[in-house]
Amino acid sequence: MAVLNRKPTAPRRRLRLPDYDYASPGAYFVSICTHQRVCLFGQITDGTLSANPFGKIVEACWLDLPSHYPNAVLDAFVVMPNHVHGILLIERVFQAAHGLGEIIRGFKTFSARRINELRSTTGKPLWQRGYHEHIVRNEAALEEIRDYINTNPLRWAVDRNNPGYVPAIRAGLKPAPTVGMGR
Repeated sequence: MAVLNRKPTAPRRRLRLPDYDYASPGAYFVSICTHQRVCLFGQITDGTLSANPFGKIVEACWLDLPSHYPNAVLDAFVVMPNHVHGILLIERVFQAAHGLGEIIRGFKTFSARRINELRSTTGKPLWQRGYHEHIVRNEAALEEIRDYINTNPLRWAVDRNNPGYVPAIRAGLKPAPTVGMGR
């Protein structure tokens, strides 16, 4: 039997609330990034994504989620070059309800399989492990998040997920001194 030589990894930080039922009815804001934040889904031009075939697959897989998960209702959604943002509403249904984690896992699996088939890279990671979620607490927060999603392509030039983003130096402030550089 071969022994794999793996580096020990630090325990992952828990992202979910420990006692929260993510299958309970409510609105959830999710963000999912590509593996290593590689831009795979198209380009932003004049504040709009020009989706390539991979970006179109991602959008189609998102829009198809309610056919697989009857308790999932879609709200605002945007595909960016290397990530997606969306709002999922989970409704109470009489049959077994699917939780947020299961729905996102399905989305990532459906889209990765189709894209990897198209690019002949079966089994290659498309998405980062996990995802970011935020439980939407009220209508005002829901409207604010919808606006954030809908205007996200307009902010691509200053998005930290943009590989070409360079933070601007704030006017009148000097950069922080570098510690230990020949002093």
